Amino acid sequence: MKTYSDTGSNTTIRERLGLRPIINVSGTMTTLGASIIVPEAISAMAEIASQWVEMDDLQRAASVTTARLTGGEAGFITACCASGITMAIAGAMTGTNLLAIERLPDDTEGLKSEVVIQLGHMVNYGAPIDQSIRVAGAKVISAGTVSVTQDYHVREAINERTAAALYVVAHHTVQYGMLSLEEFCDICHAMGVPVIVDAASEYDLRSFLARGADIVVYSGHKFLSGPTSGIVAGRKDLVRAAYLQNRGVARAMKVGKESIAGTMAALEAWEKRDHAGIRQREEAALNLWRDSLQGIPGIVANIIPDPTANPLDRLQIFVSPESRFSAAGLASALAAGSPPIIVRNHEVERGHFFLDPCNLHPGEAEIVAERLRAVLTAADRPADAMRQPRKDSSGALRWPD
Repeated sequence: MKTYSDTGSNTTIRERLGLRPIINVSGTMTTLGASIIVPEAISAMAEIASQWVEMDDLQRAASVTTARLTGGEAGFITACCASGITMAIAGAMTGTNLLAIERLPDDTEGLKSEVVIQLGHMVNYGAPIDQSIRVAGAKVISAGTVSVTQDYHVREAINERTAAALYVVAHHTVQYGMLSLEEFCDICHAMGVPVIVDAASEYDLRSFLARGADIVVYSGHKFLSGPTSGIVAGRKDLVRAAYLQNRGVARAMKVGKESIAGTMAALEAWEKRDHAGIRQREEAALNLWRDSLQGIPGIVANIIPDPTANPLDRLQIFVSPESRFSAAGLASALAAGSPPIIVRNHEVERGHFFLDPCNLHPGEAEIVAERLRAVLTAADRPADAMRQPRKDSSGALRWPD
């Protein structure tokens, strides 16, 4: 994938703002700036930035592009996937009743206002997903347990107050014991309930609607490499009702013309992208990293597939005490180095972390390999090399200091 790193602009702006020049092997994380925006999107954003446009017409154009890429009847661009979920749920509640739209979220009299979700799908992606439901004014109805959902759990959760059901596709969800999307849709549709799918981080833009979903919400800034945005696509009546929430709760989630144009350009670039070539470069990075760790005591590295069947692999690094590091300690040492390397560390308490090859600038794979080996073969260890992970929110409470 082309980047602008060779112009020096990426480094210059970070230096000017006093930001660390990190290497991201964590993934397309919002906390790290989401993704490397493709040149086509940057160009479209710059081109439209100085222009006046009628926003509804711009979104009509976005609907055509979105429908073509997703197989939906209609679509639009919003601020992010979280806002898209809220808008889709609010739309399922209000339909096109403009007064009901203005009365959300506190006044739901006369509306269906419950949303069913499997308990194993109640994830946190930086905020709890149930908050995206509650922001619309809906009540969360969890179905099943954290380890298993049966068909009757969902069936019995649906009643005359059910507005919609939400299905989450993410590596954060419980990866076993849950109902498949097809099973979930069959149950909900038999009882007249539309299914909304959160597919924020998914590579496949077409399969979820084809498998039965009524609305799918994607991120525009993950695999698509567009600006921070969300894409809502699916049944025209539900998409229209969701879009109308811009007159209500989604006013606070509005998206600028630059992000709409940029996301459209990213979608169009997706059709022409050399996906096979990208996979080859990612595989080369994974093999390089794995080979660089061979023979280091206490380290086992395996290439593993993505848990939600996206067409990519990651390097899983197991860290045992023989290395004189814990997984958390090694991740911390890499992040504290020069350059800082940010790994995918959401499972460090299980003794491992991951390296994701999807967001590398040219030459960074080699730097990661060199830093891994240098840190692990050094005679000395940092003071916190054997640290154990702890939940600590104090850093968040210190912002902006």
